[in-house]
Amino acid sequence: MESHYQEAARMIAGAKRVTGFTGAGISVESGIPPFRGKDGLWNKYDPDILLLDNYTRNTLEVWRVIKKLFFDFFGDARPNKAHEVLAWMEKQGYLADIITQNIDNLHQKAGNKNVYEFHGNSRQFACMKCSKIYPLEDIELTEEPPSCPGCGGLLKPDFIFFGEPIPSEAYNASMYDARHSDVFLIIGTAGNVFPASQVPLQAKETNTKIIEVNPEKSLFTNDITDIFLQGKASEVMGKLEKYLQSFEN
Repeated sequence: MESHYQEAARMIAGAKRVTGFTGAGISVESGIPPFRGKDGLWNKYDPDILLLDNYTRNTLEVWRVIKKLFFDFFGDARPNKAHEVLAWMEKQGYLADIITQNIDNLHQKAGNKNVYEFHGNSRQFACMKCSKIYPLEDIELTEEPPSCPGCGGLLKPDFIFFGEPIPSEAYNASMYDARHSDVFLIIGTAGNVFPASQVPLQAKETNTKIIEVNPEKSLFTNDITDIFLQGKASEVMGKLEKYLQSFEN
């Protein structure tokens, strides 16, 4: 196992371009439950709350669930060691950027500057009528659905609801990274969310080396992963940081 860490650190240190690819698993240790799996949110809530049509038809009911899950809860979450190591890696020049499926803003809170949010983010709202964008701090979150200060239209959190397209900037940047990175560092994602799951597969087609950090094997492990570091994200990334630091001494 130690040799796997040494090889992963050597691979990262010697690469020209390393991309991080993160999912819900990296934020579990920050207190944010995953959507899927044994303790996933979709075991407690109907995933149809994130159908855009449901939001427009049953706005009050859906908004109150969204507020509870994504704003009341997320607001108290703080970056964990895994987020902090990725921020350190970017600062030290080991990491070019991060593609994240998460909307919790924890990578930015930890200090990462180059983050592509594949599923949008919870830091802003978009008006469904006039399309104007408002930062979260400008919107008063109450039990009533938020409305646009300009036109009065319904505001929607600026993350992806089921059936919506992936933001073009994030999608194009992800595909670029997939084609131009030497190393893809997968952390906390099982690979069962489409189309995000296709990004590492695209990287592998260009002979990118895949390092995977997960507590259990994923859909990636046997098919594309070169080095599998099994364990909690914070523990594995903390250990990997020490190996990378050894190259600097």
